[in-house]
Amino acid sequence: MITVLVTQPQYDKVREVFEHAEGFQCFPAPESEPELARLVREKHAKYVIVGGAPYRNELYDAVPKGGVIARFGVGCDNIDLPRAAEKGIYCTNTPGALEQSVAECAIGMILLAARQFIAAADDCRNGLWQPQTGCELAGKTLAVIGCGAIGSRVAAIAKNGFGMSVTGVIRSAPRPDCPADRFVKNWSDAVADADFVSLHIPGSPENLNYVSAGRLKQMKPGSWLINTARGSVVDEAALYDALLSGRIGGAVSDVFRQEPYAPSGKDLRTLPNMIMTPHIGSSTREACRRIALAALKNIRLCELGDPLSMNLLNPR
Repeated sequence: MITVLVTQPQYDKVREVFEHAEGFQCFPAPESEPELARLVREKHAKYVIVGGAPYRNELYDAVPKGGVIARFGVGCDNIDLPRAAEKGIYCTNTPGALEQSVAECAIGMILLAARQFIAAADDCRNGLWQPQTGCELAGKTLAVIGCGAIGSRVAAIAKNGFGMSVTGVIRSAPRPDCPADRFVKNWSDAVADADFVSLHIPGSPENLNYVSAGRLKQMKPGSWLINTARGSVVDEAALYDALLSGRIGGAVSDVFRQEPYAPSGKDLRTLPNMIMTPHIGSSTREACRRIALAALKNIRLCELGDPLSMNLLNPR
């Protein structure tokens, strides 16, 4: 039996998968790095599956050479890939497992913004009957910033399902499955006439504060910013100022610089035109099952001595 430690929040999402995984003995483990590292040593575990919490220190001394730190998901900005490579530890993720769920989440957020569902529901809960006037999505323009697997699905749903006009921002040749009406290379060309701007770029160092005060000023007045990508790509202080001033209509975000969200001076939670969710983009039963199975497959491939077939983040 292959021993695998799975951080508790991830284990709880698809407990039935981990409890019945053939050939594996999966144990729930603490999410905090010091406690997880301690359990790795106690169990003599070679393989761990982790969520989005930061892992920067003890874990890399606890997991043995040739072991795997498997990311439950796609983003890897919480993993120290160079340090793992230095220690001879494989790091993997699960591409292809969550794209549909995140794309649907982004579209749902656009609907929240367009129809003011949150405000209307809150009014009803508080005993108020105040119908809100929203807008249709048909004929509106959506700027998709980053047309990878998720961005392309968002573009397809928006265009084919709602009749929106879609502008895609790309750095190279567009994917054949992205049905955007036009493609541009830069932010300003995409957002100038966009009613909604949806972010789908990685949380890499070069994208830190990508949505800056300057870029927010280039957005169409009254437009909405949608973020299901990474919190680090948005300057949250600049976003606060843009929302408070009414420069943009609002924002809906599922991701934040620090999670759980903690403001650094300017609290987005205080703004009526800011809608926040606790990083649930890929948290569907279907996606979580696919992610768990993909993470276990990577571990099995390592155990079989076939690292080249793994979804490696740090190929050596």
